[in-house]
Amino acid sequence: MKNMLAIKISQVGLALAFIGLLGGASCEAPDLTLPSEAEARAHHASSSDISVRLSGNVLEILVNQPLQQVRRGGTLWAKVGPYIYLFTEETESVLNAYPGLAGVRVITRTSRRDTEVARAFLQRDQLNEITWRRAKNVAGKARLEGTRRPSYLEDLVEWGEDRTEFGYNSEFIGR
Repeated sequence: MKNMLAIKISQVGLALAFIGLLGGASCEAPDLTLPSEAEARAHHASSSDISVRLSGNVLEILVNQPLQQVRRGGTLWAKVGPYIYLFTEETESVLNAYPGLAGVRVITRTSRRDTEVARAFLQRDQLNEITWRRAKNVAGKARLEGTRRPSYLEDLVEWGEDRTEFGYNSEFIGR
């Protein structure tokens, strides 16, 4: 009986020691570094028509989309706006540089009464290295050839809708 008790106590001791080892490995605090607005702006310095701000641990990119462009391009141009700015080297690099960011939200607005046209939120872990490459490729084709080949814009909208939380203003999209 004493031997059985000793074996049980030693098994419990080993189990507790193992749990302690596992628990000790995860005691390090995760890096939750966030960029300042100036640092975030520096990642997007190549785009003069945007502004950036932090909303908690989400980087928001605000884009002025000309009302004339939305009117001329219709629903498709209203929808594609956020994805043009979301799937970029800049967005990927800011997410890689600041592990505390939960994601990036792009909001497009017109100059008319600062009306929101569309928004899309990309969670930090939604894309991996391979899907980031694909996202930048789809967005690049849309930026370069979208006016001549609207199917590239449609591809980008579809890609974005499949991978983001998004919303569109019914004033521009229709009901």
